[in-house]
Amino acid sequence: MYSWTELSRSQTSTGDLLVLRERAGCIELRCNGWDLMSNRAHHSEEALAALACSRIVATAPSVLIGGLGFGYTLRAVLDHLPPDGHVVVAELLPEVIAWNRGPLAPLAGHPLDDPRVTVACADILNLVRATAAARFDAILLDTDNGPDAVMLAGNATLYAEEGLHWLRRALRPHGTLAVWSADRSPGFAARLRAAFAHAEAHDVPARGDPDDPLHTIYLAWQPA
Repeated sequence: MYSWTELSRSQTSTGDLLVLRERAGCIELRCNGWDLMSNRAHHSEEALAALACSRIVATAPSVLIGGLGFGYTLRAVLDHLPPDGHVVVAELLPEVIAWNRGPLAPLAGHPLDDPRVTVACADILNLVRATAAARFDAILLDTDNGPDAVMLAGNATLYAEEGLHWLRRALRPHGTLAVWSADRSPGFAARLRAAFAHAEAHDVPARGDPDDPLHTIYLAWQPA
């Protein structure tokens, strides 16, 4: 029986404890004692990117990702974008950025080395508040475990009416908001329908196998 090996740990400025650990090839990030993500299941993150990018009509698109994680969502977005596309990643925790340039880098094929990528160590809500309106063709939220399972308390506003207002404002005409969630959230779905003209939900197997637990991808957009 293999035991866990701690690779790194860090305590955030707000007191949240992050632990990066490995066991028999499985790498896991825990936040305050809860499993936040691992390299065992990332099919639904790749589906998040595919669904969002499938709606992009611009020839030189600009995409914003909230949450770097293990880099799987970023890698999938890069795989769908043309050479002249650009991705901004807003990651709140400097530790996660450092780990993605260190022990986590090989997992998704070193996506931070791609010249199309800019990483901002910032809260995505603060970033969209400060940015010019109608800047992005797609915004992807891959933070926490979804609207009803927020790990970092400050992220709750993202999924509230205020957060949706700012995210909608930052989208170009035809732009799409895509939100990853571990489970369906009827309350969030209602807020999304109130904020956008069009909204839909897609249930996706966690690892791509039919018997997997289902994660949910929410999409929302405005008419041009």
